[in-house]
Amino acid sequence: MIRMATLCTAIVLGACAGPFMREAPDIGEPVAAVTAKLGQPTSTYPAPDGRQMLEYATGPMGQFTWMAQIGADGRLLSYEQVLTGEKFATIKIDKANKADVLRTIGRPAERSGVAMHNYEVWSYRYKEAGVWNSLMHVHFDQAGIVRLMQNGPDPMFEPRERFSW
Repeated sequence: MIRMATLCTAIVLGACAGPFMREAPDIGEPVAAVTAKLGQPTSTYPAPDGRQMLEYATGPMGQFTWMAQIGADGRLLSYEQVLTGEKFATIKIDKANKADVLRTIGRPAERSGVAMHNYEVWSYRYKEAGVWNSLMHVHFDQAGIVRLMQNGPDPMFEPRERFSW
């Protein structure tokens, strides 16, 4: 029984061992060294200027996404956890589009819609101020432009009320 519990724990921890449990890459390293340290990215997003963003997401249930920015020369320019209030604030309402959002904060945990405005909504789990379990909702119009951003508590972490009817 103890062996089984130990094995299960090892498997679960191994599955959780994303980029945050590995050695961080050093600025200036070639992309091959970055992927050797972090593994294959969950997605790659090219930028118009020849840069590319390597996404290391923990979603849909995780609250962390790391982005490794690779320069046109194939070397690491930056590496950061992007699901933060500060990073969300860099997304410009009425200017940013879906590709900009993907390059900035990566893929969403959930996709939904708002019929009233015919918006597509991408939702991101994160820790507001590093403490509160939150969701950031990014609303896109039909042209794929960000029109609204709203955050609130993540219902996945909210206690459920039990009714005895």
